[in-house]
Amino acid sequence: MKSAKGAKPVRAVRTRGGISFRLDVRALVVGLLLLAVALAAAVALIGSGDYPMTPAEVLATLSGGGDAGQQFIVHDLRLPRVLVGLLVGAAFGVAGAVFQTVSRNPLGSPDVLGFAQGSSAGALVAIVFFQAGTFAVAAGAMAGGVATGLAIFLLAWKRGIHGCRFVLVGIGAGAMLYATVLYLMTKADIVDATRATVWMTGSLNGRDWDQVWPLAAVCAVCLPLVLCHGRPLRMLEMGDDSAYALGVRVNRVRIVALLAAVVLVAAATAAAGPISFVALTAPQLARRLTRSPGPSLLPAALMGAGLLVGADWVSQQLFGADQMPVGVLTGVLGGGYLVWLLATERKAGRM
Repeated sequence: MKSAKGAKPVRAVRTRGGISFRLDVRALVVGLLLLAVALAAAVALIGSGDYPMTPAEVLATLSGGGDAGQQFIVHDLRLPRVLVGLLVGAAFGVAGAVFQTVSRNPLGSPDVLGFAQGSSAGALVAIVFFQAGTFAVAAGAMAGGVATGLAIFLLAWKRGIHGCRFVLVGIGAGAMLYATVLYLMTKADIVDATRATVWMTGSLNGRDWDQVWPLAAVCAVCLPLVLCHGRPLRMLEMGDDSAYALGVRVNRVRIVALLAAVVLVAAATAAAGPISFVALTAPQLARRLTRSPGPSLLPAALMGAGLLVGADWVSQQLFGADQMPVGVLTGVLGGGYLVWLLATERKAGRM
């Protein structure tokens, strides 16, 4: 069947237990393709580096084969980096989809609304004033991101959280936090300033299992929580009145989804730094591919994972394993996408 004239096919599926649901065939196919791309990019990234490995060797080593050297390279050096990339990309993709849905604005992402700047400020406080180690810097970034999210919620709250007010408060908070970051950089000595600059660029270099497990735990809790709110979030795009009429608890859905998204952004930033534009581009690209109404949360997660791991692989192929942090490449590509998006919106008369 078709959901509307000229729309993509949507099938109604009924189980033996009497449960029925609608299956979006195009979204399912796109999701499977994005999953395949993300896994292929992960295998290619594991096989890249000073000791190159073929995809067959990577898969054999992951399944328990390979010699001792290959086991060490894959399991101890490269697999943690790839897992961090997949989890960070998925977290940014889902969080960006939630922010854009709640704000009803394709530019409403953590990059724009100040959450990345809050995590950067928290990490810089730990570096500059406490000369903190890796774990403490990650904790500072996590605390800064969550505190920024709570502050924006409180400032934007007026009988609920509304998109325009939320975006304006976020932009203002981002500007203030960016000024704070610049001030902290002036207070740092040369060693701490260099370290802070590298962290703020966003990179997967040197990531190990200490970054994987905390991020995996956060994603295991927050990703399913957001995905369970996919249908109510889709209804929110029709407007608050329509969502209320359909039985959606609008404020509750917004608060739960936004809090989960803020924690995802903070945890991802703590693990890899404020990698720019993944949260902005992944949801939009996923939506354009699926042509589905609503936030397309799962495709956005898979798109974010594939984008980040693929960008890291491209960076390694062009500049070597440790020459260009992946945040630089995503910034260049994302900036170009942002210019194209603004031009498209202006041409369509929406701005």
